[in-house]
Amino acid sequence: MSMRIDRRGFMKLAAYGGAVFVSGCAGLGGGDGTQEDFFFVQLSDTHWGFKGPAVNPDPTGTLPKAIDAVNALPQAPDFIVFTGDLTHSTDDGDERRRRMAQVREQIGRLKVQDIRYLAGEHDAAPDRGAAFREYFGATSYSFDHKGVHFIALDNVSDPAAMLGDAQLQWLAEDLQRCDRGQRIVVLTHRPLFELAPSWDWTTRDGGKAIDLLMPFDHVTVFYGHIHQEHHHLTGHIAHHAAKGLMFALPAPLSVPRKAPVPWDAANPYRGLGFREVDGGPQLPVIAEMPVAA
Repeated sequence: MSMRIDRRGFMKLAAYGGAVFVSGCAGLGGGDGTQEDFFFVQLSDTHWGFKGPAVNPDPTGTLPKAIDAVNALPQAPDFIVFTGDLTHSTDDGDERRRRMAQVREQIGRLKVQDIRYLAGEHDAAPDRGAAFREYFGATSYSFDHKGVHFIALDNVSDPAAMLGDAQLQWLAEDLQRCDRGQRIVVLTHRPLFELAPSWDWTTRDGGKAIDLLMPFDHVTVFYGHIHQEHHHLTGHIAHHAAKGLMFALPAPLSVPRKAPVPWDAANPYRGLGFREVDGGPQLPVIAEMPVAA
C-alpha cells in the first residue's frame, strides 16, 4: 500500500496541492484481504445552469477544469461517480432537460468510460427524478467492483427528503447477499445522518438505512449536497462529504442562514474540488483535489 500512496498520493498531492485523509477500521479496509487494488474518483454538485456572478463568475468553467484535471491524472481511475446535483434546479421541464443534455455532453469528455450517476434534489425533486432517469439512468442501484459492494441510494426524488419504505426494503434485500465481513460503500446525495436538519442536511429516514448497515463491519458512505469536505462517524460507519464544483457552503450551522460562500477574486475556486478514493486491500486513502485556477 505504501507504494500506492507514494505513486498516486504524494506525487499527485504535490502537483495538485491536495490533502490526505486516512481512515482506520471504519473504511474500505478489513475483510479477508482478498480485495484487489483500485481507486475511483468522486465529483459532486456541478449545478450546471447556476447563475450568480458574486458566487461564481465562471459557472461554465469549473466543471470542464475538473474534467481536465481528472483526465490528466497519472493513472486512470477504475470508475467515476457523480454524487448528485448535476444541474441547478428549474421549474421549466424543457430547461431541466436542456441542462442535463449539456452536462452529459461535458461529462462525455472524460476519458474513463465507466461513470456512475446519482441524482441530487436539484435534479430530481421537481419531477421525482423523471428527467434524470431519461438522461442518466436509475436513481438507486448496486454493483460490485473488485471485492467491494457499492450501493447507490436515492434520498432526493422524494421532495420530503426520504428514502421511503420501498427503497429501504430493497436495501434490506440487497444486503442479504452480503456477509458481515463484506466491504460495503454507500453512495448518496444527502447525508444519511442528522448533520443539520434545519439546513436540509439530513435524510428523514436515513437512520433506518444506517440501522440496516450497522451489522456489517466495513461500511463507508460517500455523499455530496453540503459542498464541503466533512467527515463523521455513526458508530463504526464513516461518512465523507465531498466538495462541490460550483460554489462552497459554510460549515454546518456556522452562520444564521445557509448561503453560498462569496467568490474570492484573490483565491478563485476556493472550496471547490473533487476527490480520489483508494480502495486497496489495506487502509483507504482519500485525496482531496482542488479546482486549479
